[in-house]
Amino acid sequence: MADRDSLPYRPCVGVLLFNSSGQVFVGRRIDTPDAWQMPQGGIDEGETPEVAALRELGEEVGTSNAVIEAATAEWLTYDLPDELIGKVWRGRWRGQQQKWLACRFLGEDRDIRIETEHPEFDAWRWTELDELVSLIVPFKRAIYEAVVRELGPAVRRSVRRTTEAGLL
Repeated sequence: MADRDSLPYRPCVGVLLFNSSGQVFVGRRIDTPDAWQMPQGGIDEGETPEVAALRELGEEVGTSNAVIEAATAEWLTYDLPDELIGKVWRGRWRGQQQKWLACRFLGEDRDIRIETEHPEFDAWRWTELDELVSLIVPFKRAIYEAVVRELGPAVRRSVRRTTEAGLL
């Protein structure tokens, strides 16, 4: 096993994609049965988290038809479990350092196409914010709790504004 302390965190972006009802997109990972997660991925050199978030949506969800509503104030980190150190990401990282963005989905369900060039999900669904964390693999739950705590109010404000404007 690689020495955890000698490995850096992978710079990454995560997307809390929500619909007009405030439900959140989750995809079931192809490589891990019964593991659900929100879209996320590495930030390419020279990319901002905002650009990376919309790129990742296109790559993982098949559409980037969304608008960024909010972002976490700080970068959030998680460590891989010991059994995954040295096995994922070609052994280059100990975990991820993530900037999370709440993005309001502007399209329709039929616009979501997870059968992308390099698919990560084999199924997807909308879920309630308060159910999200229970779907996530245990080693990522603390991150998801922090994301819901920080970005949940922005999701609720956006849905409220949309509803009050009569856009539903």
